[in-house]
Amino acid sequence: MNEQDKIQQLQSAVENLLEEAKRQGADSAEAGVSAQTGLSVTVRLGETETIEHTSDNGLGITVFFGNRKGSANTTDLRPDAIRESVAAACRIARSASEDPAAGLADPALMARDIPDLDLYHPWEIDADGAAELARACEEAARSADARITNSEGATLYTQRSSFVYGNSHGFVAGYPTTRHSLSCAVIAQQGDDMQRDYWYDSGRVAGDIDAPEHIGSRAAERALARLGGRKVATLACPVLFRADIAPSLLRSLFGAIRGHAVYRRSTFLLDAVGSQIFPQWVTIDEDPLRPRGQASAPFDNEGVATAHRDLVADGVLQGYLLDSYAARKLGLQSTASAGGVRNASITSTGQDFEQLLREMDRGVVVTELMGQGSNLVTGDYSRGAAGFWVEHGEIQYPIEEFTVAGNLRDMYAGLVAVGTDNAIPGSVRTGSWLIDKMTVGGD
Repeated sequence: MNEQDKIQQLQSAVENLLEEAKRQGADSAEAGVSAQTGLSVTVRLGETETIEHTSDNGLGITVFFGNRKGSANTTDLRPDAIRESVAAACRIARSASEDPAAGLADPALMARDIPDLDLYHPWEIDADGAAELARACEEAARSADARITNSEGATLYTQRSSFVYGNSHGFVAGYPTTRHSLSCAVIAQQGDDMQRDYWYDSGRVAGDIDAPEHIGSRAAERALARLGGRKVATLACPVLFRADIAPSLLRSLFGAIRGHAVYRRSTFLLDAVGSQIFPQWVTIDEDPLRPRGQASAPFDNEGVATAHRDLVADGVLQGYLLDSYAARKLGLQSTASAGGVRNASITSTGQDFEQLLREMDRGVVVTELMGQGSNLVTGDYSRGAAGFWVEHGEIQYPIEEFTVAGNLRDMYAGLVAVGTDNAIPGSVRTGSWLIDKMTVGGD
């Protein structure tokens, strides 16, 4: 079955779900159905370790009896299972409390024209071909240096997915997607010191993924660079969050401006719309309609049309991230944020990584974060970390077992520069962040 036929099949399943919900007495309903297949092959120490073929289905139905809501999920798409899932959702809704904010998204906001975002590029590769690429990746890492003494393996993963969403407004639409990745993790050893690190690449199109040899070499380079780690004394200094770590700082921002945190008044950025929270040069946007984007989508999880949007402009917070429920709680309109931020990016100040080191002069580069140390209610931030010590604008040696601490509001306001080194896999595009001062806790 080709993908277009599969989409049509899923559309029929959604339409049947909605019709069944109506037959069982629901005033309105929404449903989403997905189907995906995948191949994952892992090679370790030159031998094929695992081959996994996956095939998964998923169905979710939400019904409304007035403002009472009930939801149910299943992985079984047989007609009897669908009827039972709808019945379960209806039972829940009938016994639920009234909630004036509950209901479908505004019908006027539904996506009308569904653009082709070029998200579907299947990779016709079998397990043997996948193993060959993974083996080349791991071999590049293992042969990079005699100090690479062990490997956790290299994994190639490819997936095809189809998704359809519909609701009682008459909206039913879906699209297919693909996602491919190649990763490698190795262990470097020097004496008793052992360090692990990894690298990977991912994309919608297999041809966009970096060469296996480059991924493996970079994994080895990162592991080797961590050997000989030292402790650092506690001090206050500039901190440079490397580009592969910096997205976590943006995700903390997104969590703090999420509508559900706002209406619950559990965010340090409460009532901050219109306020300057970053330096004036900062713009942060999301672009859900970017062709081949890793988080691209023509509509959100409620069928609301997506569009390019500035979240921060000239350092000023422009708005919150609202699904229809949070929007009603706040007396606002959905921002097509059901399902999160899609393809976020932040402006760069134009320096590459080496230039950022020179600008910092003396301080800490963070290359790994550990633990869950972001309190989005207060903004307090404290994370275990590993990285490098910098003197005179150059990396001197690796450091480990330290913490970086501050407050997110101060960290955002103290953002000095964002680098051009933003070629990092993922849906958040940012270079390295240089923050003027944080507390580094060591010995």
